[in-house]
Amino acid sequence: MKQDARKIVIVGGGIAGLCAAVYAQKCGYQVEVLEMHDIPGGLAANWRRCGYTFETCLHWLYGSNPSSPMHAQWREVCDIDRLTFIDHEIFGCIQTESGESLTIYTDVDRLEAEFLRRAPQDERTVRQFTAAIRKIAKFRMPSPGRSWVANLPALAGDLPCLLLLRQLSRLSCMEYGQRFTDPLLRSAFGEGEMGQMTVLALFFSLGWMSQHDAAYAIGGSQALIRLIVDKLIGLGGRLRLGARVERILIANGAENNAAVGVRLASGEVIAADWVISAADGHATLYDLLGGKYLTEATRKPYEQMQTFPSYLQVSLGVARDLAGQPPIVTRLLDAPLSVDPGTQLRQVSFRIFNFDPTFAPAGKTAVTCFLPTRNFEYWSSLEQSDHDAYQVEKHRVAADVIAVLDSIVPGISSGVEVVDVSTPATVHRFTGNWKGSMEGWFIPPGVSFKPMPNTLPGLRHFLMVGQWVSPGGGLPCGPMTARPAIQSICHYDHVPFTPTA
Repeated sequence: MKQDARKIVIVGGGIAGLCAAVYAQKCGYQVEVLEMHDIPGGLAANWRRCGYTFETCLHWLYGSNPSSPMHAQWREVCDIDRLTFIDHEIFGCIQTESGESLTIYTDVDRLEAEFLRRAPQDERTVRQFTAAIRKIAKFRMPSPGRSWVANLPALAGDLPCLLLLRQLSRLSCMEYGQRFTDPLLRSAFGEGEMGQMTVLALFFSLGWMSQHDAAYAIGGSQALIRLIVDKLIGLGGRLRLGARVERILIANGAENNAAVGVRLASGEVIAADWVISAADGHATLYDLLGGKYLTEATRKPYEQMQTFPSYLQVSLGVARDLAGQPPIVTRLLDAPLSVDPGTQLRQVSFRIFNFDPTFAPAGKTAVTCFLPTRNFEYWSSLEQSDHDAYQVEKHRVAADVIAVLDSIVPGISSGVEVVDVSTPATVHRFTGNWKGSMEGWFIPPGVSFKPMPNTLPGLRHFLMVGQWVSPGGGLPCGPMTARPAIQSICHYDHVPFTPTA
């Protein structure tokens, strides 16, 4: 790297910050990524406990198919072909306490047959459902590396599918599920917080899986993060862990103010030609920038829009080989499970990682249970005000979750040798994500997926990337927001944008 290269400081070493760093380094910039945690990845995380690895992020990775446009973009930021992918035949299974069950297959024909087996009276609705999946599976997503103008010819050819997408975008998962008369089929579309999501997310997921373009990567989210870090370091970029940014430094200019660096909590000052925030959006605007660049447009989302809920995760190390279980088991409960004041769940899902040999010793299995909640304040204040009560509540939830798992696999509770519970307070402590949110902005039905501006009025040499400028979040929003951000910096500086260099 040339000594006189322009410098970019990136706040946040999650997937968006790391991808932005790779793109910038390829274009000749000197890049330094500052991550407050002692491991990179942010919400794209898993952790080790007594020989087990517990995943909290990756269910599948859009772009796993080498022929897809998203796969080509992943190749720009890492050697994605070094990952080993698993295409599940079964996405999951839904069970009742009375013994009824429904299997969700990733193959659309098998899914259709399973739904018809369960509810022949819903044949017309079932066939409409699976026909829509087949149609959406063939939809050519706009190439993330091209402008909308360049993508128009492909979109014009998919006009019938665009009309279908528009219709579905107005429905939540629960609303779509009400089309079925069978109660188990209705339950397959979720309830509570996750049932309020636009049903488009479900259709796209099933469509991508049917095309083998949404597979699981062995090693989970950190396997992908390690590849991006390897690419960054190989290009000469720098990643600093345990470096908490306290303030983005601003210089007053004749026209507008400009970001000129950052100050760390340690007091160290790092100068830069550009500052990119891949950190939490609320913390960036209100803390790192002191609220100085808030306008009605930038303030409004944080006052009116809804984020994804936070969550507890109960992670279990089980001294049992659970090879016969599906990757996800959802139990429908007769009596709801109490997560916290105000959060009662009638559906509890378990991820059984019998398909990832890196997550547990031979003959053993890592199991996780994800419990969404919007009661962030309860867990945060409890952790701070009464640590003993906080631990008691964690143990209570874990015991209730283990009891549900024992009803699915009788006797399994005797094989549980590791119990780990993370709460919304844990999520916030390690990632800084506002309200402990699992992602960023929650997209309800009928709301546009249009990205938000990644610049702030009156502030030059500053951009934002990641889930707070890309409603819907998810791992792909990392490279998909990082690429245009670095492209705009290159355009401003009259530097060639070379993403494949």
